Parts: sequence; C-alpha cells; structure tokens
Amino acid sequence: MDTGISYLSQRHSLDGRPPVMVAGASEESRAAATRWIEEAGWRAAAFPIAGAVERLALQASASGLWIELGADDAADADDADDDLDRLLAHANHEAAAGRMTTIVAAPLALIDGLAARLDAGRTELLIDPNPIERTATLALALAAADAPIMLHDVAREPASQRLKQLSDEVGRIAATLARLSTTPDPAAQTIERPVPATVIPPVSGETVRDVIRARRVRARYFEEELFADPAWDMLLDLLAAEIAQHRVPVSSLCIAAAVPATTALRWIKTMTDNGLFKRRADPHDGRRVFIELAPEASLAMRRYFAEVGAHAVV
Repeated sequence: MDTGISYLSQRHSLDGRPPVMVAGASEESRAAATRWIEEAGWRAAAFPIAGAVERLALQASASGLWIELGADDAADADDADDDLDRLLAHANHEAAAGRMTTIVAAPLALIDGLAARLDAGRTELLIDPNPIERTATLALALAAADAPIMLHDVAREPASQRLKQLSDEVGRIAATLARLSTTPDPAAQTIERPVPATVIPPVSGETVRDVIRARRVRARYFEEELFADPAWDMLLDLLAAEIAQHRVPVSSLCIAAAVPATTALRWIKTMTDNGLFKRRADPHDGRRVFIELAPEASLAMRRYFAEVGAHAVV
C-alpha cells in the first residue's frame, strides 16, 4: 500500500482550502498560532509536536505546516528532543521534495539549532515575528505553493504593505546577486592585466575589520535602515572570519548583517542557494552549522580588496 503523503495535490475541504497544519511545543503556543491563522482567514488544525509525524501521515491534504516554538519552549526545544528532531527532519525532507511548505516561528535563542536542520527551499524560519510578518510570510509561502489565499478585510491593508515590502526585499536580493554574478566588462579588463585566477591576493584582516567598523559608525549619525546592505555586510564578516580562521555560526552572521534576524536568514539562504555561501556542519554538534564563503566568493572578495587597496569603500 502506498503510504506517501500528499499535502498540496488534494483540495477537498469545505471551503476549497486544506487547513494549515499547526504543530506546537506547548498548548499555549498551539492555541496562539491557531487563533492567529484563523483570524487571518485560513483554517488550521493543531496538534502536539509529540506524534506530529504520524499525525501528518493521516492528513490527506494540507496547505502547509506551521511549527510554533514560543519563548517558554526554548529551553525544552534546545535539549535532545527526539520528537522535534523527527518533525523538523520530516518537514525539511518533504519541503525539499516539493510536497509541503513549512514555516517555523521561534525565538532568537533557537536560531542556530533550527537553521542547522532547515535548509530546504520551501522552508521559512521566522525569528520573533510580529503578526504582519506572520501573515505576509504565510501568504507568500502558500502563493508559491499555488495555494488559495484569503485575508480578512481588517488585516488586508497592513498585510498588503508587508507583502509589498517582502516582494521588494526579494527583488533586492535578486538584483544584488545579479550584480555579484555579472561578468566584468571586457573593455574594463584591458586597462590593466587581470590577476590570474590561480593567484589569491593577500588581504589584511585589519583592513576588512576597518571597513566593517566604519560601516557600523554610520549608525551613530543616520538611521541604520538607510544603509542596509546585508549581502555586503555578511560577505565582509565571512571574509574577516576566514582570514582570522574563525568559524561563523548562523546567529553570529545574522548579527553581522545588521538587519532583523528573519531578513538575515532569508539572505543567507539565497546567498547559499546561489553558491556564494557554504554551510558546514559542526563536527561536535549536529544541531549547529557554520557559514563560510564559497571558494569563488572568497577569491572575488580578496581580488576586490587587492584592487581597491587602502581606498576600500565603506
């Protein structure tokens, strides 16, 4: 008998939309997530994390999976929780296979452990999200899965604004990656002889750190959002760490990005998918991954600093 789970192909609920499945670490977190999802216009079906994989196997169809981990659940979720491990592994596998969209809402304390276990394209990790971020992320995730979307009028205006902000944010990520991957103008290459690809120019770690410090000083005089450039901030931080032979966990890289953690995670995933970052498992802790520059990105950063020299721009 075929025991495979079909989450998005069958749509036979009373209103034409399968429910959003909600798994929570506590009764309080499940109730809060269910209440919010239903107020936003979707149906929800909640159950404990213990036995969640078996519960999902019984579900003929679902719009997606929402896993809610509250602040009070952080200590328990950080321990060796086999049920949560099984659920995250299952959700990541199903998302990677294109069968289920998964969103996890969690406190900042859990960012490293969750980021290590969720790397599929159709997963979203929200850190301390507000209601608008929740609504917008779920709407975008279900839209990507070709699921019907409905919002109550009371939430339509702010949700629409956030949806536009998220759409703009995704557009900025795409534009930045396009610029990073653009081949230099051949005419510009004739000005001076290019450095052979096999040559790795030496770069001073102090030079890189000076640029990072200078970028942070701007926040003393202007709103930090004016200069938000998480891709460049993370590239700088990873280059400085590489020179110093330090390993960078996800939580540290999110801080270096100087944007909200959820936004930083989205950038990390996109930069990784596009081959600029690499994930490396912590050999001593399976619940943590380190982020590092891909060899091509490292070489590009080093050649950039070699070219601009002491005049490195902030």
